Amino acid sequence: MKMKILRQSLSNRIVHWVSAISILMLIITGFGQMPLYGRYLVVQPPGTRWLTSYEITLYMHYIFAAVLLFIIFYHLAYHFLRKEFHILPKKGDLKASFEIIKAMILRRPEPASEKYLPEQRLAYAYFAFAIAMVVITGIFKVIKNIQGVNVSNSLILWGAQLHNLATMLIILGIIMHLAAFAFKANRKMLSGMFTGYVNKEYVQERHSIWYHELEGQEEKKEN
Repeated sequence: MKMKILRQSLSNRIVHWVSAISILMLIITGFGQMPLYGRYLVVQPPGTRWLTSYEITLYMHYIFAAVLLFIIFYHLAYHFLRKEFHILPKKGDLKASFEIIKAMILRRPEPASEKYLPEQRLAYAYFAFAIAMVVITGIFKVIKNIQGVNVSNSLILWGAQLHNLATMLIILGIIMHLAAFAFKANRKMLSGMFTGYVNKEYVQERHSIWYHELEGQEEKKEN
């Protein structure tokens, strides 16, 4: 087997980075509509004055919302058609995540894992829930602005509050996602999100179940 193993396909990397950029811009433009920047940004860096314009931030918000919707539908269709469901949570993932984190802290050998660690599958479910929530409430916020559509004040209030809550959940998820790289073992996954490849030794050590599956697939090809 080669010294490098393909962990993240080009499709996965595109989905990851397009989603990340879209969500980041949605957060930035969303705060701009409150409007926070015009009130509290005393010193404005060059090229950021557009953040104080409600019209511009709203327009940009819609653009990146459309990009995020497109990449979500592409992601779901791509993996559904290919029947690739490795990232979906499994029974026992919560307990297994605790055991892996405990092993990293105590510097002990980790339990054998598949292509994705249990905590990665749980993180995926968390982001899926938060993003679905922000998308649904965001669509509601757009519909209520359509001329001729009458929505009660209570629904408008609840829609806005849930949209803000979903945004906070996503921000919290991003913080936890980045904090995971405080553990040295997790940093070896970073190359996979840029080049797609990770070291063979890393896979053998941390994703031994997946590694044996790959070995089996190579043996079938050779035979």
